[in-house]
Amino acid sequence: MDDIYFERNYGRLYEQIEQGICEVFEFKHPLGKVSHMFIKRLIPVSINGESYYDISTPYGYGGPLIIGFEKVDKCQIVQEFHDAFEKYCRKENIICEFVRFHPLFTNAQDFSSCYELIFRRYTTGTNLKDYENPVKSEFSKSKQKSIQKALQAGVEYRMTENPVNLEEFKRIYYSTMNRKSAASIYYFKDNYFEELLRSFGKNILLAEVIYEGKVIAMGLNLVYGKTIHIHLSGTLAEYHQLSSSFVMRYALVEWGKAHGMDLIHEGGGVTGELDDPLYLFKKQFGKNTEFKFYVSHKIWNKKIYNMLCKAVGAQPEADVFPAYRSTAAVRETIGINIP
Repeated sequence: MDDIYFERNYGRLYEQIEQGICEVFEFKHPLGKVSHMFIKRLIPVSINGESYYDISTPYGYGGPLIIGFEKVDKCQIVQEFHDAFEKYCRKENIICEFVRFHPLFTNAQDFSSCYELIFRRYTTGTNLKDYENPVKSEFSKSKQKSIQKALQAGVEYRMTENPVNLEEFKRIYYSTMNRKSAASIYYFKDNYFEELLRSFGKNILLAEVIYEGKVIAMGLNLVYGKTIHIHLSGTLAEYHQLSSSFVMRYALVEWGKAHGMDLIHEGGGVTGELDDPLYLFKKQFGKNTEFKFYVSHKIWNKKIYNMLCKAVGAQPEADVFPAYRSTAAVRETIGINIP
């Protein structure tokens, strides 16, 4: 595959978190192939004794991806994939799906004829390929100054490929999540990190920021092909004045340029607003680089979808998708907690 988010073992990392099973629908055609990975979840409401499912892209990005095709054949492949996948969903009692398309690929546009695209937000990153000095070209001047000040004050960094363990990282990461009162979805359990190390150890790049011999910040990054994905990171609050999170990004640029990488992908903000604080922070390391992130809500069986919504007292057109997984509606109707 062209990116780690399309690897089946990556999807399996989120089976327990999303309470489902990772599956891949592979559509093979003489003109090309489409691979579509998703988490399949049991819907906790049955209709006339029949069980149904919904599917979603694992945490991160993904969506259906065309492999090995001629450009002129793309439209035909997409249409035939749609027809085949619709039959598959009917057969497997899959009612709907939530797709997070990959912002670095064109698969959102490729499948726009069968998925209604919803622009969610911009993502950003640092372009290593097109700039001789990405720090100077992509980082804001204020961040460049902060980094130089930190380095002059004795802050150092260390890069580790394929680490032996992630214990030190987890300690700093969890302390950061506690400090920020992060949502439960970001508290990855030990087995997540163990499986990440086992399946993708060779893709893990740890960035450590060090001051007076003590690690004060760490970033867990995923390297795949020519791209570095900033995955998870943590900092110690008492060293905030040393700009450790800025130094981590500087370290990634230095390592990435030395190893022939094309891009450091930061991701986006919490919302789709251009003044989103997290997005604005990340944008300071990618002034000239941004990508469009699309999602899609696809209902494959409208009749059953409406029946499920009716069963739990939810409105089919509600802002929550799928509407029948509205926690309040399900709890009130059948007393089941929905993650």
